[in-house]
Amino acid sequence: MNKNWEKLKLSSSGLPTWDSFIPYILEVLKNGEETTRHVIVKRVLDLLGVPEDLRRVEYADSESSQTVLYNRIGFALTGLYKAQAIIRLKLGVYQITEKGISLLEKYGDALTANILQKQPEYITYMEELELRNKRSKEKSKNSPVGKVSFTGINEDDDPQEIVKKLVDERNNEIEIELLNKLRETDPIFFEKLVTKLLDVMGYSGKNGSVMVTSQSNDGGIDGIINQDPLGASTVYLQVKRYAEENVVGRPAIQSFYGALAGVNADRGVFITTSSFSKGAQEFARNQGIVLIDGIQLTDLMIEFKVGVEPAQEYVVYQIKYDDFEPEE
Repeated sequence: MNKNWEKLKLSSSGLPTWDSFIPYILEVLKNGEETTRHVIVKRVLDLLGVPEDLRRVEYADSESSQTVLYNRIGFALTGLYKAQAIIRLKLGVYQITEKGISLLEKYGDALTANILQKQPEYITYMEELELRNKRSKEKSKNSPVGKVSFTGINEDDDPQEIVKKLVDERNNEIEIELLNKLRETDPIFFEKLVTKLLDVMGYSGKNGSVMVTSQSNDGGIDGIINQDPLGASTVYLQVKRYAEENVVGRPAIQSFYGALAGVNADRGVFITTSSFSKGAQEFARNQGIVLIDGIQLTDLMIEFKVGVEPAQEYVVYQIKYDDFEPEE
């Protein structure tokens, strides 16, 4: 493996491009240790012998404390994450996967962004991101017509609309990571998290209550939301923590409907981390059962700040014209 930074693909500024760091990240992670982003950056730059003056180069006119190379290695980490070559254990902490080891052994320093983007895991990630971005667009009241770039931004968009679209796209990426995290959680913990979400959304009303019942094997009911202290108005839940490919079909919804009938309930919510078949959607619609799939679930978690927290806020200013009005 090449260990001379000058032999990497360089940008016009004379610094290595972000994708040239891809194989070297896997190289420093191949021992399987949990490693922070700061340590990864240092080890990669040390491995390649990048001089100190280049490590300190910052973006011009930027208030960010991140250096150019720190940022570019961050982009490479994101690409590897999308291809499931690494996992993000928590904020800023990474670990190589069997997929990552396999890619490193097969390609070595010839591993490129193009190869990553052809991996099935990367393709699946981007397809889900595209679907989420499409849903975000459909939510928008305005549908400006113009030339669209690869980021989904129109040339005719005003600055605030551009910022909103970029934020939406970033949040959609976070939602994909969040959904993967949900699929890895303990089933009971997941059910408690979902009932917490519905409580925060206001399902339990002012003096109501929420409870998880799956541990008591309550006939297919995983949770109960009493919308009043007497329990006269009740919503019943079924929660399925499924992998993406495990689509919930009509029989599962029919079974839930039977469980609702068993407690004389007329309101039910079925939540899954995967998706629903057309047959399941049709049956639920006819029986008044609310379905929440993985994409909608993480949309709601972002909206109501359950399992997430704000990372950064940006303020867009406008002229306060009242301050320029002459005094009477």
